Amino acid sequence: MRVAVAGCCHGELDKIYETLALAERRGPGPVDLLLCCGDFQAVRNEADLRCMAVPPKYRHMQTFYRYYSGEKKAPVLTVFIGGNHEASNHLQELPYGGWVAPNIYYLGLAGVVKYRGVRIGGISGIFKSHDYRKGHFEYPPYNPSTIRSIYHVRNIEVYKLKQLKQPIDIFLSHDWPRSIYHYGNKKQLLKTKSFFRQEVENNTLGSPAASELLEHLKPTYWFSAHLHVKFAALMQHQAEEKGQTAKATKFLALDKCLPHRDFLQVLEIEHDPSAPDYLEYDIEWLTILKATDNLINVTGSLWNMPENNGLHTKWDYSATEEAMKEVLEKLNHDLRVPCNFSVTAACYDPNKPQTQMQLVHRINPQTTEFCAQLGITDINVSLQKAKGEHHLCGEYEEQDDVESNDSGGDRSEYNTDTSALSSINPDEIMLDEEEEDDDNIVSAHSDSNTPSIEPSSNQGSDFSASFSDIRILPGSMIVSSDDTSGSPTDREGKLDEAVELENEKDLTEMPLKRRSDEHEPEQRKKIKRRNQAIYAAMDDDDDDA
Repeated sequence: MRVAVAGCCHGELDKIYETLALAERRGPGPVDLLLCCGDFQAVRNEADLRCMAVPPKYRHMQTFYRYYSGEKKAPVLTVFIGGNHEASNHLQELPYGGWVAPNIYYLGLAGVVKYRGVRIGGISGIFKSHDYRKGHFEYPPYNPSTIRSIYHVRNIEVYKLKQLKQPIDIFLSHDWPRSIYHYGNKKQLLKTKSFFRQEVENNTLGSPAASELLEHLKPTYWFSAHLHVKFAALMQHQAEEKGQTAKATKFLALDKCLPHRDFLQVLEIEHDPSAPDYLEYDIEWLTILKATDNLINVTGSLWNMPENNGLHTKWDYSATEEAMKEVLEKLNHDLRVPCNFSVTAACYDPNKPQTQMQLVHRINPQTTEFCAQLGITDINVSLQKAKGEHHLCGEYEEQDDVESNDSGGDRSEYNTDTSALSSINPDEIMLDEEEEDDDNIVSAHSDSNTPSIEPSSNQGSDFSASFSDIRILPGSMIVSSDDTSGSPTDREGKLDEAVELENEKDLTEMPLKRRSDEHEPEQRKKIKRRNQAIYAAMDDDDDDA
């Protein structure tokens, strides 16, 4: 099965699909599935634009609305996760996932689905320590604080994903798992993005929550975006039991959708030829959603997930065979994701701009149907009920007020905050408003048992799996001699060999850069994001990528 992976989409759907069409003409056949790693920007109208955490000058309608209205249809099944530049009010309608347009599926806050037997999981948003232990308390219209916190990863999603026991083939995250740069060509990464050096040297670049999931899930592939650079790595996990074959994860991060940038990659992924060629729910994930329904929290209060520490009567919410059988019976043994997309908001009309369109906290019929079928709670219904009980004031507004000033007392189980870079990245979108500088928050309750994905002693600390030539991608990922010098394994003389991939076709496709002279709309707005003078004059912000 040919799977295309895209980095930060930034609403450029037309250009991504045009590039896919070009790849299909050049390549061995059609692409079966497109996976997008965040900053998708499913903007339907002017109100959605106001819910996107970017400076006003970057609020462009782009082309998604044409797919939402039915004017266009995605030529290939598209599955995506959320990032930190999204139409958050739209995605909030679908906390458990759903169709944002025909043939375009959002995985939700976290989710797992199957396509042709390939098991695909993902988590939306980016990590921020000061919001990690809160519930999903935000709702539109957002204030300057909640427009950002709405896309911050919460511990409940990580906890649910950690209940998974069955193997995951592909996992998507927007920000990188922390420490993954130790398993690729770190020297080349720092040459390309020199402003990452401090975070890399301090081992604070990336998400500790994502690294925890990487260690637990050990997927065959892990795809990310966010940092706007192409980077590959190969992480060899330790065997769980003696005599057991150790798993390995092939990591690939991609750039944003701009001309001459590495924003798209096509891979050959093994699949089950007898499996359905439509999107399916994952029975283990559905069972976990049902089991954890009572853990739903719609307040901004800090809370911890259940664990085996003597304080909780239940801490294991993994899916048993009996529980999965019960859920399957609830669904009448039909795991097909229904094609039940419906328009829930007015669509943008270029001829009739609506600059004063009202923001509404909507209940999406897809979510209503899904929750009723599974017997779980719609987070948005709980939010609206809570808002009604508090008469749209009191507790909820007070939590919003302290949101941006809680860096001292709002402790995370992780000891540093790594959702973004403390140094200025001149290539990224910077928010105009300053947010608290909490990149170096140290938690008094940090979890010393949090798994690390630091290389083991028998592995090169700077294991390189980068693409040595982005125009003709190699069939194997070579360890860079420059990158491994000084490592313990290098001193033992054990890193002079190439590491072959399990599937030689995986990373040998044609490069999928969008060329500036191909399929370029005549009136395309030029975005000068490389002008460092502009960015140097803008205020630094914690959610800059």
